[in-house]
Amino acid sequence: MVAIDIEHGPAAEDIDVRLGLGTAGPIKICSARATAVRMRRTERLAREDEEPAVSLGVQMTGNSMVVQNGRECLLGPGDCVVYESIAPYTLLFDEGVDHRFIRFPRALLALPDRLFRDLVAVPLGSDNPVARLAFTYFSQLAVSDELLREAHADAVVEPSVGLLRAVLTTQYGDSGLAKEPLEATLSLRITQYIRAHLADPGLSAARIAAAHGISVRHLYAVLSRSGISLGDWIRTRRLTECRRELAGPNGRIRTIAAIGRSWGFVDATHFSKVFKQTFGISPRAWRDQNHPRSRT
Repeated sequence: MVAIDIEHGPAAEDIDVRLGLGTAGPIKICSARATAVRMRRTERLAREDEEPAVSLGVQMTGNSMVVQNGRECLLGPGDCVVYESIAPYTLLFDEGVDHRFIRFPRALLALPDRLFRDLVAVPLGSDNPVARLAFTYFSQLAVSDELLREAHADAVVEPSVGLLRAVLTTQYGDSGLAKEPLEATLSLRITQYIRAHLADPGLSAARIAAAHGISVRHLYAVLSRSGISLGDWIRTRRLTECRRELAGPNGRIRTIAAIGRSWGFVDATHFSKVFKQTFGISPRAWRDQNHPRSRT
């Protein structure tokens, strides 16, 4: 990532560190769990930086603090923060580390210096819906071996950069600078919203559009540019969840119809029909294949 001085809290024999490292093009990623530690980027190390970078910190559990440019930023679970490699900083993990670190080349973000000055060591959290999306996205990206394999890693660079730009430019509300990244991440925010509400049978285009402050027509246009057909996309993901649940522990104790209803399929006959059309096997046969003794 970047050069830092490390001061461990526990005695040497009690230190426990677990790291997961990955890359997505020029983006460097680290997932860390460890005992208490303090990390310092000194003035000397900051001056020696050959490629200015911006790090995104994602707090998973517990609390930590980031200190830079005279600010002290206390982070709780679900918070994000950015800090720069070209200025000294201190990261305090006095309760232990459960954190994701994502490092971006500063030039890749193409944002003005004043914005970074204003936003380093500032908590990016629950009051910013784009930051909430970024927390989910980057916390999962950092631990996804599949996404960080060479075949997929390059594909996540552009959306990752666009999402961080959106977080930073929307932190203090709408502006001309924010408009482009907000629109660029709209499809991602919409699909994240749909995933969170898949089980609701009342999920509709009108409701999704209203939740994002856009018209239904704009909703369909945005998804179309991403190659998404709304109805098919929702149905496929609901069916996938039903398939998973039928094969899991719930498949033994809940009826097929109840599982279908819990994922938005209110008509049991329709559910069975579309399940078989999609997977080439009926829900009953799929469940019995995984739980031979189960009964409806």
